[in-house]
Amino acid sequence: MSSDKVRLNTEWLCDCGGCHVALVDLHEKILNVLESVEILKCPVLTDEKSYPEAEIGILTGSIRTEHDRHAAMEMRKHCKTIIAFGTCAVYGGLHGAGLAHSREEIINHVYRDNPTTITDFAPQDEIDGLEKLVIPVDEVIDVDLYMPGCPPHAHFIFEALSALVNGKEPRVKHESVCGGCDRTMKKTDVSEIKGSNEGIPDDDICFLSQGYICLGSVTLDRCLSPCPNHGIMCTGCAGPIMQILSEPTRDLRTEVSERMSRITAIPAATIVESMEKSAKTHYAYAMATKMIGNKPTFLIKKWIADVEAM
Repeated sequence: MSSDKVRLNTEWLCDCGGCHVALVDLHEKILNVLESVEILKCPVLTDEKSYPEAEIGILTGSIRTEHDRHAAMEMRKHCKTIIAFGTCAVYGGLHGAGLAHSREEIINHVYRDNPTTITDFAPQDEIDGLEKLVIPVDEVIDVDLYMPGCPPHAHFIFEALSALVNGKEPRVKHESVCGGCDRTMKKTDVSEIKGSNEGIPDDDICFLSQGYICLGSVTLDRCLSPCPNHGIMCTGCAGPIMQILSEPTRDLRTEVSERMSRITAIPAATIVESMEKSAKTHYAYAMATKMIGNKPTFLIKKWIADVEAM
């Protein structure tokens, strides 16, 4: 490899591996990246067990086990620039749903009470210790660049890597998914909330106007808005917009319910109640970050208990 190439390490923590696959989604543009980058460590490409010195380090996944914490700290020691790559690394991701349950409940469900197994024990030494909480990467190490997305879109991956390789700062956008959605928001007389599997939504009208809960207006656009433009409600996979994260009393359900109630005949309280009943869905990607989990308005354990008591 040429000595003037930028050295790159990647490591995955608690995640599905999809973010590493997203690097391949650059398609032919990956050739442009490889012209300037030397990949030293990458779980899906190399057999490198140590952590070589590198200019750029990409971390995917959240901190959930003792191994995750160790790996994140080693990457920080050996990489000049650390990228929290993907929603799990930035916000804690889908694993954040584990915060609604104790560590013991999770282990028991996986090993002892799992209907597909007949074990009556949980492994001790064979697996890394499960930490008490799911947390984003920046609660363990300093992060230089955040790239949310589930997984990050190839457009933003290429843009960020190209900028870093050339010694520039990547552009940061704060628009919501709604900013790239072609649908039109309009006032309607819709009076009931619809499930995603109910009816056939109009292709040109905002989902909220039609009674479907869509998180596009409260989600950061790191995807180029493909879902709403192809008939699918936004589920918030890139994480909340800054207005949600920075305001202590503003929340996903308060923002969506206020907006949706203004353009339909559905009361805001009804929308809030509906979103609370499905909190592990609507808050799936970001509940592990303290910017959401520590809000006084975020009461997921109460919401789950209320549903179970029905």
